[in-house]
Amino acid sequence: MRPRPSFRAAAVLAVAALALTACAGSSDEPAATPTSSGPPEPVEIRFSWWGSDTRHELTQQVLDKFTEKYPHITVVPDYTDWNSYFDKLGTAVAGGDAPDVITQEERFLNEYASRGVLADLNELGLDTSKIDEGVLQSGTIDDALYGVATGVNAYAIVADPTAFEAAGVELPDDKTWTWDDYVEIADQISAATGKAVYGAQDYGFNEPGFSIYARQRGESLYTEDGKLGYDDKTIAEWWQHSLDLQEGGGQPDAATTVEVDAGGPELSLVATGKGAMAWFWTNQLTAITNASGKELKLLRVPGESEEDRTGMYFKPAMFYSVSAKSEHPEESALLIDFLLNDPIAGEIILSDRGLPANTDVRAAVEDKFSATDKQAAEFLAGLEGEIVDGPAVPPVGAGQVAEITRRINQEVLFGRMTPADAAKQYRLEVESAIGS
Repeated sequence: MRPRPSFRAAAVLAVAALALTACAGSSDEPAATPTSSGPPEPVEIRFSWWGSDTRHELTQQVLDKFTEKYPHITVVPDYTDWNSYFDKLGTAVAGGDAPDVITQEERFLNEYASRGVLADLNELGLDTSKIDEGVLQSGTIDDALYGVATGVNAYAIVADPTAFEAAGVELPDDKTWTWDDYVEIADQISAATGKAVYGAQDYGFNEPGFSIYARQRGESLYTEDGKLGYDDKTIAEWWQHSLDLQEGGGQPDAATTVEVDAGGPELSLVATGKGAMAWFWTNQLTAITNASGKELKLLRVPGESEEDRTGMYFKPAMFYSVSAKSEHPEESALLIDFLLNDPIAGEIILSDRGLPANTDVRAAVEDKFSATDKQAAEFLAGLEGEIVDGPAVPPVGAGQVAEITRRINQEVLFGRMTPADAAKQYRLEVESAIGS
């Protein structure tokens, strides 16, 4: 990892400034030499986020700890549910009243950055030395860090070992299995159980799956300059694997597949005991495990050793950003530094915003994780030497691509489009959405 500059706290605190270390989490570090005799001037900043009541309560606990450490900074919470968050944020930004610290989502980061709403966190000296370089890349546009990951996930296979055992099929070596192996194993499980348990659940409703497939082949869903970075033949092959699974019985018929997908993680085939494998984010393992009542296992996606490079990547659960118009950018960055780098914050947040992006904090609080979060943490740690890089930040308009992917995948499954025709239509609609 490239070393990153430590947080310049001296620019923030006129008096009794605290010198933060590279991990910025130790409360035992000596204070910087005071530059005057009075206390720091009181400062008020606003912090916006979305989520459940549980997240709101955890966040307020963290803010209380931050205020204990920096009593001259008052943080005003500004939270809502996911469905109304970006409408509220958009209205605030348009009215010149953006929060100082903004929680961002991957598909919208580029849009806000391109409008000049977000500050470059590198210029504020935020310490990112303990965050994986590929994770940092996911929030970087034109060498400016507009968002830093709150925590990380990976898109992976959630497998049910009992389903494999009941079918008499061995769990694959996920470091070496191929896409053909994936199809064959799924078909074997369905055949052995008389389709009482399907080998796999369709993967085509979510574009991150294709992103991994393209990256394995040296291509990409998006390029750094906001274009499409794959060959149409590649996405046609991706859909063909799905049709092969459907034809061979490894996954259900189209109508059942659509119904299962609509049910979400808790009603997935693996969660309901009707499937052996499904594609989900690692932070969804707990919900699926609880629904299934079984111990499940995370596997690498197929094909990671099949081509010249791997395709899996660490995805930020969400991002922290600072408003470019904030009257208190240093104090705002100091809050982000605390959220990311202080183990006290890590012990409270745990995996609520993804497994901590700061690897030292993640290790420090891992013993407090649930069993499924521990498995996810170990899984991510095992990927660290294998992941090549992170994908480009999605371009403006990428928020529409999830629905495009879902709809065209459905057309393929029902046989209303061939994979080749679907590839042409997908390119046409996605390019229209992102303006390329």
